[in-house]
Amino acid sequence: MRLPWLLLILALLPSLAQACADRPEQWQTDIAAFAAADRAQAPPAHPVLFVGSSSIRMWSSLSADFPGRAVINRGFGGSRIPDATYYADRLVGPYHPRAIVFYAGDNDLAEGCTPEQVRDAFGAFVRRARSLDADVPVAFIAIKPSMARKSLLPRIRRANALVREYARGQKGIGYLDVFTPMLGPDGQPQPTWFGPDGLHMNRQGYRLWTGLVRNWLHATLDLAH
Repeated sequence: MRLPWLLLILALLPSLAQACADRPEQWQTDIAAFAAADRAQAPPAHPVLFVGSSSIRMWSSLSADFPGRAVINRGFGGSRIPDATYYADRLVGPYHPRAIVFYAGDNDLAEGCTPEQVRDAFGAFVRRARSLDADVPVAFIAIKPSMARKSLLPRIRRANALVREYARGQKGIGYLDVFTPMLGPDGQPQPTWFGPDGLHMNRQGYRLWTGLVRNWLHATLDLAH
C-alpha cells in the first residue's frame, strides 16, 4: 500500500510547488502605473508607505484616516508577499519612507503557500526593504479572518503566530493584531467587518485597522524621538 501513496505524493509535488511559485510578472502594469502617477504628481517626501495586496489597494481613505501624516498607497491587485519583495526597488526605493505598513499573506495561503513560507517571505521583504532604507520600521498587519476564507483559519492562525514570533526578535518590526478583534465570541470570522464578497473590508473594518496602525505609528515615529 505504501508504493501507490508514494507515487501519488511524487505526482503532486510539481503542482504543489507551482501553487506557491513566484509569478510577479503579472503585476508589471500596476507597478508601471505607480511610476506614471509619480511623474504626474510628485509623491510626498518620506511618507508612511502602505504596501501589499488588495486590502491595502482598496484603503482609499488613508489621507483622511491619518491626518497630519504624509501617506502613500502602493497596494496592488491580489498580490502576495514575494510580489512586493520582487518590486521593492520600485515600491519602496523611490519614497525613502519613514515607516512601512504592510499587509499581504492571505492570497499566499489561498494559493497553497504554507504558514512557514508566509513568515519567511515577510522576512525576505523586510531584508529587501532595509537594503534600500536601512532600519526603516515595518509593521505587519496580521492576516485577517475573512468570511470568504474560513477554511484557511487554522493556517491563518499559524502564519500570524509565526510572523508575530519573527517580529519579536527584530528591532523596529511591528505585528499589528487585527486578527483577534475581528473574530466573534465563537472564535469565527464575523460579517460585521466585511463587504458583500466576504473578503474585502467595509468602512468599519478599516476603522478598526486605522486605530491599530495609528497607535503603532505614534509609538514608532513620535514617542521614539
